[in-house]
Amino acid sequence: MTNQTFAENEFEKCMQNREISWLKFNERVLEESVFEGNFPLERLKFISIFCSNLDEFYMIRVGSLTDYMLFAPDYLDNKTGMTAEKQLDEIYAHTSSLYTRMEHHFTKVTKDLRSRGLYLLRMHDLCPEEGKSVEKEFVKNILPLLSPSIIDSRHPFPHIDNKRLHVGVTIEHKEKSMFGLIAVPKTLDRILFLDGKHRFVLLEDLICHFAHLVFAPYTVRERTVFAVTRNADISMEGNWTDADADYCSFIKKLLKKRRKLAPVRLELQNGVSKDFKSTLAKKLDLKEKQTFITSVPPDLSFCFELEELVDADVRERLVRPVHIPVNVDVIDKKGGSLMKRAQKKDVLLSYPFESVSPFIEMMRQAAEDPEVMSIKITLYRLDKRSRLAESLIRAAENGKEVIVLMELRARFDESNNIEWAQRLDEAGCRVIYGLPGYKVHSKICLITRKEHGKISYVTQVGTGNYNEKTAKIYTDLSLITADRNIGNDAVRFFNDLMIGNLEGEYDHFWVAPNSLKRSVLDHIDEEMRKAKNGRMTIKCNSLADKEIIVKLIEASRNGVKISLIVRGICCLIPGIPGFTDNISVISIIGRFLEHSRIFCFGDGDDMKMFMSSADLMARNTECRIEIACPIYDADLRHRIGGMLDIMLRDNTKAWDLLPDGRYVLRHPGADEVVNSQEMFANTVSIHNDVATKEKSIDNDGTSKLKACFSRHTK
Repeated sequence: MTNQTFAENEFEKCMQNREISWLKFNERVLEESVFEGNFPLERLKFISIFCSNLDEFYMIRVGSLTDYMLFAPDYLDNKTGMTAEKQLDEIYAHTSSLYTRMEHHFTKVTKDLRSRGLYLLRMHDLCPEEGKSVEKEFVKNILPLLSPSIIDSRHPFPHIDNKRLHVGVTIEHKEKSMFGLIAVPKTLDRILFLDGKHRFVLLEDLICHFAHLVFAPYTVRERTVFAVTRNADISMEGNWTDADADYCSFIKKLLKKRRKLAPVRLELQNGVSKDFKSTLAKKLDLKEKQTFITSVPPDLSFCFELEELVDADVRERLVRPVHIPVNVDVIDKKGGSLMKRAQKKDVLLSYPFESVSPFIEMMRQAAEDPEVMSIKITLYRLDKRSRLAESLIRAAENGKEVIVLMELRARFDESNNIEWAQRLDEAGCRVIYGLPGYKVHSKICLITRKEHGKISYVTQVGTGNYNEKTAKIYTDLSLITADRNIGNDAVRFFNDLMIGNLEGEYDHFWVAPNSLKRSVLDHIDEEMRKAKNGRMTIKCNSLADKEIIVKLIEASRNGVKISLIVRGICCLIPGIPGFTDNISVISIIGRFLEHSRIFCFGDGDDMKMFMSSADLMARNTECRIEIACPIYDADLRHRIGGMLDIMLRDNTKAWDLLPDGRYVLRHPGADEVVNSQEMFANTVSIHNDVATKEKSIDNDGTSKLKACFSRHTK
């Protein structure tokens, strides 16, 4: 055994499986549903988010592991050595315990909703008069739209769409027993209010209750609502070659194929007999451990509609006032545009605390500006009503060169991306689709201007997508700069994309897959050379790249102090004596989805600070086109550093990862309550008050802003 192998085996004690780590993350999401500081309907939404997260996890990760077990039996997790089958067994066991906890939280939340005047009712909760009323509604407006089926030798078991709600029944007639199905119509509203807008039942519960009317003259013996989760881990590369004339059409074919992939999970609402469960599971080729029974509706997405549907007097008791991002005044005081402002000083927008509108307005102005020669941008996930995309179309119509790198393979957003790609192409934009085998996940926009015969650049680099909708709920950073060095790297980056060059070298950017990981490792080495004076703070969504994890462990062993803010998957275990005792890991789960990625090496004026589109996972560092961009402006560095310090002090929404792999929620002490997200929202409001009053940089309001940050950076 070599020393290197011995060291790697030693380090395995400091790592955990990524799938189990992800399930722990989703467990933290679920715990937000019982956080007393959240309003009742917000808590129900967190259960819904937990469920949709779990759906996607089964579609992608469980689907992938299922494929590994069948087609790559020798596959082992490179951090824990677990086989695919072992990982799946642990996932199923962990999922079962999560369902139990979800049921408990769901019962508590619906009870709290009732105390505030909103009633989610089951059919047995209705009084006789209400029962008669909904039966009339069912017979008149729902029954005619149902298409029941029975399963026998002449009626084969139909294809069950992914996550499509169905009612399953066992029926008898003349001593003959059969299985029956009813697909819940997508064309009908799932929420049926009984009186006013505060008491309601769900469509599937109604259909299940009146299944005997659907299958008359049969006798219904058992009934339940169920949903099937299918493997959706289909490669968006597929077998596409240049012979396929239309890449969009090819992706459309793959999306159709995805809907036919094998089931990986069965969810049943309400208890049923063992025979019922085993019959349905057998039809779907699923094992008992892949079948879960829960009293919670298999699809909770309806809760996002409730806020708009319920009576106004009930709504104010259910949700806090909608967070409105502050439209910070970043426009040049002499009436110029944001582009003009950026030419004088770098601008940083922090979503969702600050609005995305200034950037969107800048893009609209760029489309009309006669001095703008070209706009180049990478797009990954767009809003269905994207104002940004409309500005790109307008720019092309105005004769500007518009180059759009549209990544069609943004999972579950492929159809929307295809639609926008076609619209952009028809408008005259030049649309390209990236490189085979590498998703373009970077977030960069380059505006090239020619003014008084000179070429200049305005470059925007972000940590999140160009999506106006998610900018209201995801925490992201957006840098807008006229720095010539950054602009030159941006020009080189887009040229490399255009010619399919993955080996481009840049003076300031770190670009995956060629240089980002190498640069991260080199900077960790640099901190190791400082030994006990070494410092690192890294914020990302996931940490799973083994090579980076091993290097972080080495740095810890050399005395480097490392603070990690990792929202989701973290395969590194901190606090292991002699290995990771210089590493701390927190996860912040709050009102907004933590999404920004920030890498800081060193401290003080010598700190090297980067913002990035990349998480520290092998898929990002090795299989995607990602960018990490340096922050050079001293004021912005101070601002971002202050934000990181506040996050590290969060004692309301931060969870500490312990050496045994458990996460423990921090609780405020006697001195101070720190909720980083709420603090940022309040700080930006102070900033906006100052801007709107057009006070000088030294006025009292700005002093309050500085004090808010300095108080948490000491």
